[in-house]
Amino acid sequence: MTDQVFRPEAQLFSRRSLMLGAAGTAVASAISGVAIPDAFAQRRENVTEVPMEDLMKPVEGLPDVSIGPQDSKVVIVEYASLTCGHCSRFHRDVFPELKKTYIDTGKVRFIMREFPLDNLAAAAAMLARCAGDGKTYPMLDLLFEKQADWAFASGNPVPKLFDIAKQAGFTQESFEKCLTDQKLLDQVNAQRTRGSEQFGVSATPTFFVNGKKLAGGPTMEAFRTAIDPLLGDDKK
Repeated sequence: MTDQVFRPEAQLFSRRSLMLGAAGTAVASAISGVAIPDAFAQRRENVTEVPMEDLMKPVEGLPDVSIGPQDSKVVIVEYASLTCGHCSRFHRDVFPELKKTYIDTGKVRFIMREFPLDNLAAAAAMLARCAGDGKTYPMLDLLFEKQADWAFASGNPVPKLFDIAKQAGFTQESFEKCLTDQKLLDQVNAQRTRGSEQFGVSATPTFFVNGKKLAGGPTMEAFRTAIDPLLGDDKK
């Protein structure tokens, strides 16, 4: 499996012309106006480990989205884009077993952080945040599960995003309010920029296990190799 890599020269904003439509000009402008900062050009290269003290500091005003005990011995931090096919496959094919084996048993805390590769991914991340306490992670799961319906289907993606958002309780008003929240957009951008500049994230998904970048692809074998030595006698 090859990670989806951010390339500044790539045409990531081809969906702009598709944004005009059902959700209104304000929402279309908000989504199409998301820009990848120049900070990507300054990202750290070849990072294999980062200090846990630095890694565990959330972006100001943007609390971490996590599952698993706060006091777990092992913390996995994922940087993901909701329009990344490899991220979707991980959450569909690997994450259920990872959750059953390590998270549900109290051994691991799992944190997912936004690293949107395009404007549509940023919009989806904002909606997951706006879903509110207890609904953010389920909505992330739903967005990955339905990724083909809204991220890669032909036509205007806004109504398709709204259909998913309605399942989390959004109204048309709350949907538009979320996607025109400049402060939230700035925080999501800050999350992405920090991941790039401080932690060397340049592809999605990228995982850190107690501060060490996961080697190889995100397979159960790779996670076991990284996690089990950290658990010691607690691995059983």
